Amino acid sequence: MKIATYNVNGVNGRLPVLLRWLEEAAPDIVCLQELKAPQDKFPEKAINDAGYKAIWHGQKQWNGVAILSRNMNIEEITHILPGDESDMHSRYIEALIDGIVIACLYLPNGNPAPGPKLEYKLKWFQRLAERSAILLTLKTPVILVGDFNVMPTELDVYKPERWIDDALFRPEVREAFFNIISQGWTDAIRTLYPNKVIYTFWDYFRNAYSRNAGLRIDHFLLSPQIAKKLHSGAVDTHVRGWEKSSDHAPVWIKIDK
Repeated sequence: MKIATYNVNGVNGRLPVLLRWLEEAAPDIVCLQELKAPQDKFPEKAINDAGYKAIWHGQKQWNGVAILSRNMNIEEITHILPGDESDMHSRYIEALIDGIVIACLYLPNGNPAPGPKLEYKLKWFQRLAERSAILLTLKTPVILVGDFNVMPTELDVYKPERWIDDALFRPEVREAFFNIISQGWTDAIRTLYPNKVIYTFWDYFRNAYSRNAGLRIDHFLLSPQIAKKLHSGAVDTHVRGWEKSSDHAPVWIKIDK
């Protein structure tokens, strides 16, 4: 089974890119982030015509997450991350697909830092940690997947010394990520490539993509039941070079069923 994540940075504006990649890569399950579309503007027909079922949680102009499935039913569990009833951001959606719980997330950026946005990010991380601890108690295998907006180590960022004070790399943010890992989750891509420089995001500015000045911020965290079935994975880096592409590239893993 091939499972992918892709921050599309606007699902309607970049729909041709998304559809081209879906046809080329043919993933079985796809998690999308940054739809930047209200609930009624998600391109469901185009996604269906491409061979995928979909559930989504939209939001006008910002955020938004979706889960796509090819030839498998999707049973939505929730589209709310528990812990803050006042939080109206569309950043989380959870579903059961073919016996696997898929939690698709778009974690807050947190900049400028320090400040209220960083505080919101850290609180969101804490809510995610509380939810992930509950998910680990399930007999069902679970994957936490999406744009975490964190580079866990210096290997995950081009010129890390320039990012020390950024909310994607601050010590407390990286600590929050590893606090979740320590519950028993496996970072799939880093497990497959423990010493390799791998990026999933390249800024639009300063020719970042052509210089490979990137960040690894899109992650798969696997529960123990499914971590042992991890087969392979990669970043479809070339997609970032397509015309009108997102600043992220799709990332995927394959698991043995």
